[in-house]
Amino acid sequence: MISSARRKWFGLALLLLVQFMVVLDIAIVNVALPSIKIDLGFSQENLQWVISAYALFFGGFLLLGGRAADLLGRRRMFLVGVVLFTTASLVSGFAWGEGPLIGARAMQGLGAAIITPAALSILMTTFAEGKERNAALGAWGGVGAFGAVAGVLLGGVLTDLLSWNWIFFVNVPVGILGLVLAPFLINESRDATAESYDLPGAVLVTSGLVTLVYAITQANHFGWGSATTIGLFVAAGALIAAFLGWEARAKDPLMPFSIFRLRTLVGANIAGFILGTALFGMFLMLTLYMQQVLGYSAMKTGVAYLAVAGTAIIWSTVAAQLVTRIGVKPVLVVGMSALTAGLLYFTQVSVGGSYWTDLFPGLLLVAVGLGFSFVPISIAALAGVQPAEAGLASGLLNTSQQIGGALGIAALSAIATSTTTSDLSSGTTPAFALTNGFQDAFIAGAIIAFVGVLVSIFVVSRRDLTVEVPEVEPAFEQAA
Repeated sequence: MISSARRKWFGLALLLLVQFMVVLDIAIVNVALPSIKIDLGFSQENLQWVISAYALFFGGFLLLGGRAADLLGRRRMFLVGVVLFTTASLVSGFAWGEGPLIGARAMQGLGAAIITPAALSILMTTFAEGKERNAALGAWGGVGAFGAVAGVLLGGVLTDLLSWNWIFFVNVPVGILGLVLAPFLINESRDATAESYDLPGAVLVTSGLVTLVYAITQANHFGWGSATTIGLFVAAGALIAAFLGWEARAKDPLMPFSIFRLRTLVGANIAGFILGTALFGMFLMLTLYMQQVLGYSAMKTGVAYLAVAGTAIIWSTVAAQLVTRIGVKPVLVVGMSALTAGLLYFTQVSVGGSYWTDLFPGLLLVAVGLGFSFVPISIAALAGVQPAEAGLASGLLNTSQQIGGALGIAALSAIATSTTTSDLSSGTTPAFALTNGFQDAFIAGAIIAFVGVLVSIFVVSRRDLTVEVPEVEPAFEQAA
């Protein structure tokens, strides 16, 4: 019989494994896109939807998924998400055309939007705030940092050694393991005070976020200044404004505004948005630079990220220990500064560049930035949050990061494409034109990351781990 103390740590290991599967899937598809295009006969226009469909449902349903976990049961929703994600992964691997793969990727995104906030809120309600939770969140941040780059690494290896189908099949055994072990290792918990489910709020916020993510991911296709793009942003703003207006008078709101009394939580979400914006776009630009300019294969591109993947976990462990000793703010400042420095280093990439001079030093800086950013942001986003609102806080953080990531990919891609197109029209050779575009994108990414440094200094509260909250009766029930 496993003791309760060991059981919760085994439960954490299971949560981290499933979350690693989700984070991995965000990036693992990128290097396989050329193979998918050839095998399934994708048009260039529709190929982007292999990524966009996932991002659309993941970013759009995170907030709803987080609050549903609070109200309907965190373990229950975690299992629902695992079933969806695993089934969609299997269908993706066996996809026989454009439509089936895009549809399955959308369902993967929905499953991920349920899994991630449910898993993080289970972690929060299982581990007491302080040193114990910081250790658990340090591991969570390490998985986030490692998974962000391991996806590119494994995507290249699996695509080259086996086939693109295996980037989806690899999820299936992990999902089955999660379904079998979760009932034994994870307790059920939920908010016992809610008397009804805020359906209008759920519809409004999900519609608003889906429209917003769609507008961001399609802005380069329609044009940032086009009537379609502007109309989509206006529609998203109207839906989100309607949601906020409804929440102000709802009896049991989907998103109680009282959660924003925590300045640390607000600062962490702003920092998470900026981190996602700089990070997602940076990895895409690096991958394209390695493949299109340096001529790397999918496998070689993946292996190149070992410098980040191999050291980010170490820095995440160090960051978790430092947060307990010196607080969130100084650790986050170091993390965002290292990320800024890494992006600045990449601004000098060259046409005839080499891995050891043009990439390796910058990748080491990025690894520090990942570990020292993911961990304190995860801890700060949950500091002082009542157990009854754990899923909501988790959903907010992940929504911030995913929308930031979608914006970063779209914005940095637009900058790189604009510079490259302009250079090509003036007679510059393709390799130099591409490199100039990537350099400009890295400059923009460094500016965004520097804004994150300023947010870390001036917005994130010093009340890092001991945020004062009103005394209330326990607002959740927990059972084995």
